[in-house]
Amino acid sequence: MAGWIEITDYDFPGGWLGTAPQERARWACQQLEANHVLYFPRPPFEFSEADREFLVSQKRADSAVHKNVSYRPAEDKLRGFDGTSETTSQLTSIMRNYSQQVVGFVRKFLKPYDGKYTLDFASFRPIEEDGRALPLHKRNDLLHVDAFPSRPTHGGRILRVFTNIHPTKPRVWNVGEDFPVLVDHLARNAGLDKFATAGGTPAWARLMGKLGAPIPNRSAYDRFMLHFHDYLKENGAYQTDSAKTRLEFPPMSTWLVYTDGVPHAVMSGQHALEQTFIISRAGLVAPQISPIGLLEKLCGRPLAATAR
Repeated sequence: MAGWIEITDYDFPGGWLGTAPQERARWACQQLEANHVLYFPRPPFEFSEADREFLVSQKRADSAVHKNVSYRPAEDKLRGFDGTSETTSQLTSIMRNYSQQVVGFVRKFLKPYDGKYTLDFASFRPIEEDGRALPLHKRNDLLHVDAFPSRPTHGGRILRVFTNIHPTKPRVWNVGEDFPVLVDHLARNAGLDKFATAGGTPAWARLMGKLGAPIPNRSAYDRFMLHFHDYLKENGAYQTDSAKTRLEFPPMSTWLVYTDGVPHAVMSGQHALEQTFIISRAGLVAPQISPIGLLEKLCGRPLAATAR
């Protein structure tokens, strides 16, 4: 079961207190890769009260359509928000600052990953999670591991940094059994061997993608993980009977977790920020215990053509 490790001796902007910051940074990477949640009672980076108040004041009525407002750092653009130009500009500025602050923190706190990641999207999650009416595969309150339909990782890991900016309510998660246990119990039942044998995106589909069709070039690993995400949500016995731990993240706390390796469900909470990183397989400190490492060992086949 994923553990909760509280970090209380990290002082921003100075970083780790005491000695051996390099060793402690490697230790933090090891704990994350072993599928622990690293938790900070307050953000380990600058985030202003004025920015928090602005975000919390934003009202969203279209919760059935958009669950997140996304910010794309590479393009410096916002998606999923329909406001006035002034409000959109301010929200973009806040999301840009949050993303940059988190990146600066991660580069220092997780020093072994510096230069070995791809910066993915950031998001603002303004909708109360409890009681949302969503299709099965989009429900956040069911245990699942993350995989991105449009952004295959080819064995890279999905690291996410969350901050609960609600003034009074915790953000409540359930986390499930360790990924190695999950794989042993369910990966073959979910069709791992079939996906391993079939391989990645067919050549004709890759060609269509190069010609502009919206077809991502997925490895066998990406195809299986997308399927596994849905399989877990569809599996009533797993949702009901598997062991779970309840975690409550208080207002203004921040936590880091590999969401591709920690089965998780968001039970309640409103107003959260998040920044995603794709850590390359080659950059991991313990690649043998990564999801792709465990799945390849189980099926006896490579699931991605190259280590990214």
